[in-house]
Amino acid sequence: MSQTHRDPVLFLHGQPGGARDWDRVVAAIGPRATTVAIDRPGWRPGSAPTDLAGNAAAALEALDDAGAQRATVVGHSLGGAVAAWLAAEHPDRVHRLVLAAPAANCAALVPLDYWLAWPLAGELVGAPVMAGAGLVLAASGVRRRVADLLEVEEPYLAATARGLRTPAAWRAFAADQRMLVRDLPALEARLTRIAVPTTIVAGGADRIVPVSSARSLQAAIPGAELVVLAGAGHLLTQRQAGELAEIILATTNGAAGAGD
Repeated sequence: MSQTHRDPVLFLHGQPGGARDWDRVVAAIGPRATTVAIDRPGWRPGSAPTDLAGNAAAALEALDDAGAQRATVVGHSLGGAVAAWLAAEHPDRVHRLVLAAPAANCAALVPLDYWLAWPLAGELVGAPVMAGAGLVLAASGVRRRVADLLEVEEPYLAATARGLRTPAAWRAFAADQRMLVRDLPALEARLTRIAVPTTIVAGGADRIVPVSSARSLQAAIPGAELVVLAGAGHLLTQRQAGELAEIILATTNGAAGAGD
């Protein structure tokens, strides 16, 4: 018989992104746990981008709205930084922590990240790139081919294309980029405070957040476990949704996933 966990699982997406990024993982979890996926500040219509502390506050608000005292908090990419900040600053609200391909330490940053964080650079470069990607994905034939290549659903890509063409998304991307470079050193200084059981999931072939940064993160968080999915890239929420769901459930239930 499947077990339903008392504490919900709270999902925090990366950059760019939205709550829909977790649809496959949520579907794979099914009735075995209550799930809450949110659009982070800046990616939710009518909201403004903010810093790591502001993102954590939005996550706490989502837990309050769900009537949950605490949750297993799962963050992907930049969402991993938000999740780690939440665990360090509000440990009473976090049952367990799962960081998927996390951009949660300075080792996750590459020179392009710093360049995109310069004033105006993120807007001048990020906006046309995102708009161009949105226009390309708006073409149904291209979208079908990309969906097949990435093994993702075409409706998901269609929604992504619409989002990428909005000025709000361009502003959120640039703000998130500046936040990463500005706030990750402060997060690194807090990593040793994390006392909840932590599982880091890395893609063995991730070119966005390399395994080396995940290993550094594991060393910084007391007792953290590292799970490396061989051959996986950065899109763990899409292409390894089933594996990620099982790791989340095993972690939530107090068991470890497949080891490094």
